[in-house]
Amino acid sequence: MRTPILVRPLTDAERTRLEEGLRSPDAFVLRRCQILLASARGLWPPRIAQMLGCNDQTVRTVIRRFEREGLDACLTRRSNSPHHPATKLDGAAAEDLRALLHQSPRAFGKPTGVWTLNLAAEVGSARGITRGRVSDETIRRALKRLGVGWKRAKHWITSPDPEYARKKGGATG
Repeated sequence: MRTPILVRPLTDAERTRLEEGLRSPDAFVLRRCQILLASARGLWPPRIAQMLGCNDQTVRTVIRRFEREGLDACLTRRSNSPHHPATKLDGAAAEDLRALLHQSPRAFGKPTGVWTLNLAAEVGSARGITRGRVSDETIRRALKRLGVGWKRAKHWITSPDPEYARKKGGATG
């Protein structure tokens, strides 16, 4: 059987600070103080978790963070979001996606001439732009990084007229 994880013996200053934290209006600080004081009394993580109505892994995480980073860091709430969110579409793939969207979906055997995010994800996956099928939100974020706003399905208007670019430039400014 493994030895239980317990906090090291608390200093007087740490114990005083934890007892003050029991009167904190912040539930996060209150729960952390309860966990650390219970562990200092010799209770094991499963018992603490049962008493406080939380997961025993949460108790172990709090104790380890206290041991590793100290009391101040342990009582400070950190962001839950990843520090380095992984992107499924790198810069080159996003540019390929932009080029894809400047073609008609009909060129890829689709029955519509209007791109949707789901359709772009499907065609991007089939063309090898993405590694496997990605969500429409992944496509939207990749386009946002490129500076392309996506609010609804788009019609990319083109014309076989050789003077189209000149005429369009004059009409739109």
